[in-house]
Amino acid sequence: MKHLISDSSHNLDLRKVDLNQTLELTLYKDKMKELKSRLRTLTFQAKVHQRPIILVFEGWDAAGKGGAIRRLTQEIDPRLFEVHNIAAPNEEEKKHHYLWRFWNRIPVKGHVGIFDRSWYGRVLVERVEGFAKDSEWTRAYEEIFLFEEQLVSFGAILIKFWLHISKEEQLRRFETRENDPLKRWKLTEEDWRNRDKWDNYVDAANQMFQKTDSPKAPWIVVPANDKYFARKKVLETIVRKLEFEF
Repeated sequence: MKHLISDSSHNLDLRKVDLNQTLELTLYKDKMKELKSRLRTLTFQAKVHQRPIILVFEGWDAAGKGGAIRRLTQEIDPRLFEVHNIAAPNEEEKKHHYLWRFWNRIPVKGHVGIFDRSWYGRVLVERVEGFAKDSEWTRAYEEIFLFEEQLVSFGAILIKFWLHISKEEQLRRFETRENDPLKRWKLTEEDWRNRDKWDNYVDAANQMFQKTDSPKAPWIVVPANDKYFARKKVLETIVRKLEFEF
């Protein structure tokens, strides 16, 4: 199976990402209209070719994952995709290997599965917050690598995004949410606490990239201080990959 070679923006060290990249609103609207049209056609091609598409979204709280996913799904036939908002495992899921609940959510052939958070929680929040033992999260890198290798061997197209913002931009967005009655529900005490461990999460994410990035399942770090730039980057990456595959 062929694989798209990563471009020069494939920077997998969060401390070196250029967060100053922006996109003017008019250009954003024009580009998004074009990309959504191409994406709609490509998802129908995935249905014809019976190829499942798996899109993983990780990143900071308030980095814009939800907004990027909403723009992504606006032009896809609703019969062909499902969005999975991953939270802490329930009691039934805790009885199984942690990947069990994700195997059950993998899309069927020709459909799109979108993960807002994913199996990478084992080496991110579970690692940093101490919810997983050291032996569990260190073992998870190989488990995840093999899991994704099986998915790609099956024919899945797998793309993984990390939406990256600065600590200062996150604070600005938190304060905006806190002062907006319609958005306040999005902000939790846990979100504020996680900011205190920012550097720990950076270290965990960088190690995650190092251990689980591959040509078959690449990580794409998206500079997301500017939401327009981030949304365009996400759709553009997906369209390029699908055009390459089909």
